[in-house]
Amino acid sequence: DPRREARLMLAAVLGLGAGDVIAYPERAVSAAQVADVQAATARRAGGEPLSRILGRREFWSLSFAIGPDTLDPRPDSESLIEAALKHLRQCPGRAGAYRVLDLGTGSGCLLLALLSELPNAWGLGVDINAGALAVARENARQLGLTARTAFLQADWGAALGGRWDVILCNPPYICAGHMDGLPPAVRFDPRRALDGGSDGLESYAKLLPQAKDLLDPAGLLALEVGINQGNEVCSLAAQAGLALQGRIEDLSGVERCLLFKPDLGITDQTATPMASDRRD
Repeated sequence: DPRREARLMLAAVLGLGAGDVIAYPERAVSAAQVADVQAATARRAGGEPLSRILGRREFWSLSFAIGPDTLDPRPDSESLIEAALKHLRQCPGRAGAYRVLDLGTGSGCLLLALLSELPNAWGLGVDINAGALAVARENARQLGLTARTAFLQADWGAALGGRWDVILCNPPYICAGHMDGLPPAVRFDPRRALDGGSDGLESYAKLLPQAKDLLDPAGLLALEVGINQGNEVCSLAAQAGLALQGRIEDLSGVERCLLFKPDLGITDQTATPMASDRRD
């Protein structure tokens, strides 16, 4: 939709709402602003996503700042939020004072989107990148969630203890050998947030045993996976002591989210796919 994107870029440069660009066509534009619009247009023509140019992305109907150290959130990742909400609504407790952990938080979109639906919950976002954590903290401030969040620089859950009701994670899962063949838009994401090692599973092998030790006995791990990785990740999870609870497909019919609980003696590694409850 080039007309819409052009309006959004112009509005961003001028510091206006997108509707103002249409409502006030007579507004004067300075030479410096024209140069800024031309620079933004050149970036878009070069394949850079509009969200990267604007520095913001909508996720779960919320606006999130993004930066060079954060992944650009995709709508498919909303399946993790849907799954976590469904789980908590079926297992209410502690007056909704749930503890939520987001491993590899990036912009904080997963953690903050879930907390926006749970007014009595508290959450911790963990990331190894200090730049990403700075963006996440700012998003928490803009969304009015600073008092119910904390952020920690660490390697997955290695530095953590305690028990968590929900753990969210969208780890790097692209095979290193496939990185150079990614679509142009994806190449603007930080490589560290995408590269899952030689087989795409390195992050899962590290974080799954940690998640098992961090989950409450009734807790849920909602984990994003890449295309055709589900069975391999399930095998790693079983070895780590986690029992599969469900498989969720995105709107394209691709298996996108796996749900696990601590294995308390019942391991169902053949759980049937679950339809996504994504909102319109």
